[in-house]
Amino acid sequence: MSKGRVVITGGAGFIGSHLCDKFLNEDYEVICLDNLITGDISNIEHLSRNKNFTFIEYDVTNYIYISGEVSGILHLASCASPVDYQKYPIQTLKVGALGTHKALGFAKSKNAVFLLASTSEVYGDPTVNPQPEDYWGNVNPVGPRGVYDESKRFAEALATAYHRIHGVEVRIARIFNTYGPRMRKNDGRVVPTLINQALQGQDLTVFGDGSQTRSFCYIDDMIEGIFLLYHSSVTEPINLGNPDEKRINEFAEIILRLTGSKSKIVYQELPVDDPKMRCPDITKAKNLLKWEPETSLEEGLKKTIDFFKRSL
Repeated sequence: MSKGRVVITGGAGFIGSHLCDKFLNEDYEVICLDNLITGDISNIEHLSRNKNFTFIEYDVTNYIYISGEVSGILHLASCASPVDYQKYPIQTLKVGALGTHKALGFAKSKNAVFLLASTSEVYGDPTVNPQPEDYWGNVNPVGPRGVYDESKRFAEALATAYHRIHGVEVRIARIFNTYGPRMRKNDGRVVPTLINQALQGQDLTVFGDGSQTRSFCYIDDMIEGIFLLYHSSVTEPINLGNPDEKRINEFAEIILRLTGSKSKIVYQELPVDDPKMRCPDITKAKNLLKWEPETSLEEGLKKTIDFFKRSL
């Protein structure tokens, strides 16, 4: 018997498609909404014969109507990579504002749980490291990254308002750098970029002097964190990510070693407003969700490298 019926916006994307898998595996019915502006139908093709899965190509900045009972909506629709949100800045702002508004209204009408996929980018270029949830951030609203940062900050504020005023059961996941199979090869993020450069014998591109840091969480761990948050009663923002912080040049060296590539590392100018640090404080996730990442960086990278090898 089904445990419920959930709607996942952006469900053909990297994280969204893995969430579809997770909820189906946990005996939920899943309705996936995606306009495919950055999502990829190939991410969910394997679900096409699953009787509990429905895909609807749809832009969630428009009114959302689905008949019947719905127990939850997980709002992942967004242009999440710098390449995408700089190519589609207005669409990014619209899905963060109008899309979140429509999804919250839908959750309210169904008396459903609403989970917002927010981001570590709400912290901007942080002056505090690691970043706890009570850090308010250092964001340039008119910089090249501002469309994404502010769309998510607004989405958090709107979700919180719906919780306070309308009593919507809200969950807010601040997702830090996540990687794994189904990432797009050319989405501009550091993991697919460096892996594919290494596999193709190209120079590995590192921006700045490579001393900026990131922390990388494997997709399976992230999905488990989101699933636990969805089923919790925690309405405040929660950081989900891996606190194992690495310098980018150190990360590039790991990629070279794991791929066996003879490529060189080359350095280019640091993009405007690129964060110098990115590392989550996951104390709340540990205490409130009993969650922390389990997959080592090497283990996760080997699986991700294998995925990209198959796609070459």
